Amino acid sequence: MRITTWNVNGLRAAIRKGFADQIAEIQPDLLLLQEIRVTPDQLDEEWRSPDGWHVHWHPAQRKGYSGTAVWSRLPFEIVGTGTSEADPDDEGRLISVLCEGLNVSSVYLPSGSSKPERQIVKEAWMNRFRSWVTGLPTTGPAILGGDLNIAHTEKDIFYAKANEKSSGFLPHEREWFGDLLKAGWHDTARHHFGDVQGPYSWWSNRGRARELDRGWRIDYLLANAAAHSRFRSATIHREAGITVSDHAPVSIDLD
Repeated sequence: MRITTWNVNGLRAAIRKGFADQIAEIQPDLLLLQEIRVTPDQLDEEWRSPDGWHVHWHPAQRKGYSGTAVWSRLPFEIVGTGTSEADPDDEGRLISVLCEGLNVSSVYLPSGSSKPERQIVKEAWMNRFRSWVTGLPTTGPAILGGDLNIAHTEKDIFYAKANEKSSGFLPHEREWFGDLLKAGWHDTARHHFGDVQGPYSWWSNRGRARELDRGWRIDYLLANAAAHSRFRSATIHREAGITVSDHAPVSIDLD
């Protein structure tokens, strides 16, 4: 089974830039999308209910903003949206499904880079998400996939020193991510690629960052122990990130 996560930076724009061709090339069985920035009624029928896919949309209430979705070649059951019953998840940041016994979540953690108020929102969401993760069933395989807007280590960001005070690479954010791993989640791409610089999954549009591959690795597929025992390989599809979105899709293959 191939699971792919992709922040598409606006699905309608991604479709115009070759989204379909890239998905045909990658061939995921489960596709986790973030930052779709669209509601189903804004899409043509071929994309609202794409042929050969089971789809569930979780758009933000605010038009043209945020939102997640799950596409699957196999039928699935909706487990839930948001981090709790008290969390309306108006920004459409979390959706969980059960597919073939695999619990899979598409996650889009807020960015705090635009202004201090958004960093406060980000950290509040991080706290709720951490509590939600702690409450997940401990039996059965599970995958957390998405744009977590945090580069965990200096290997995950090209300009580490220059970004020590930047949202997404703050010490307490990195510690939060490390705590997820200490709790039993496995960073599958890092496991696959080893202790190397990158490979990155997001690039700024400034300073030829994409061309020179000076980016951040902020898109993850985290596996619990049961899912990690089935892990075979990981791929970061840089070309799709260059041509379609500012994020590259990340895929893992499971037995």
